[in-house]
Amino acid sequence: MSTREVTVVGSGTFDTLELGLLQALQLDGRAALSRIAQRLGASERTVGRRYSRLRTLGMRVVGQPVPARLGMTRWLLRIHCAPDSAGSVAQALARRPDTSWISQASGGTELYCAFTPSASHERDALLLEKLPRTPRLTGVGAHCLLHLFTGITSTWYANGIPFGHARKDEGGVPMPAFGLPEDPEPLALDATDRVLLAELAKDGRAGLAELAAATGRSPSSTQRHLERLRTQGALGFSVDFAPRHLGYHLMTHLWLRVAPGEVPAVGRALATHPEIAFAAATTGPHNLVATGIFRGSHDLHHYLDRHIGSLTGIQAVETAPILREVKRLTLGT
Repeated sequence: MSTREVTVVGSGTFDTLELGLLQALQLDGRAALSRIAQRLGASERTVGRRYSRLRTLGMRVVGQPVPARLGMTRWLLRIHCAPDSAGSVAQALARRPDTSWISQASGGTELYCAFTPSASHERDALLLEKLPRTPRLTGVGAHCLLHLFTGITSTWYANGIPFGHARKDEGGVPMPAFGLPEDPEPLALDATDRVLLAELAKDGRAGLAELAAATGRSPSSTQRHLERLRTQGALGFSVDFAPRHLGYHLMTHLWLRVAPGEVPAVGRALATHPEIAFAAATTGPHNLVATGIFRGSHDLHHYLDRHIGSLTGIQAVETAPILREVKRLTLGT
């Protein structure tokens, strides 16, 4: 692969090798750099240098549990605050280990937060006790995510290619040997599994020796647990890299009201759009929510006009541009 071509995007210059490295990591976040180098036709040393450079720009690989596979339900909170309280509320939510993707939108008075409680009492404690008692909140909406159409993805793109839709047969999360039933029983976790999930949430590329030390198990036992989580669909990996580095400066939430019989078709269609990083069927007055990433307002207008406007069954669309990301994935930014 030639690395002479350069793509100038966002706040940096990226050549084809670096863009290929980003894509390879999206396909398999724990792939060895030696294997990536072979695939890209470059030396391992060169790929290692490019990997280090991307790390200095904030790139990281994060392991994420798959809620539906573990019997957990993900919620999307939509919180309206007084202008002087949004920042403190967002920071308080960001400190919780069960929240992710916290952002401010709509003039800074509206917060969005993905919330994945491990048990119903944790859900009730936040929704029925803590938030109602929080001063300066003017409204709280809690929307249960019923079905994810794009699964766990990264929300950035390189050179016009969406890396958030990696096919599992192209090196992503390994497919189970015999396939999973359509509605499998939740996977039971033991203490080793829980430690692995916690460690990989900090660093999805943590070495086997490091993971074994954290679990107190042998490397071979730790490897077996890791492979079980991946092959059973309970653990995925995402590449977190700020979209602005690649020239995408406008992120927006899209709330869609869709005719009930058309929700699956619209959701599947959104999942094929390179602009969409996340789409899910949800409860509430809008039955489908999505997150889109665009270079600017012109691209958003074009997308709404040409792509959303062409889908059958959409009755209304509400857009909420994101002004600031407070927390991405599982760690605060």
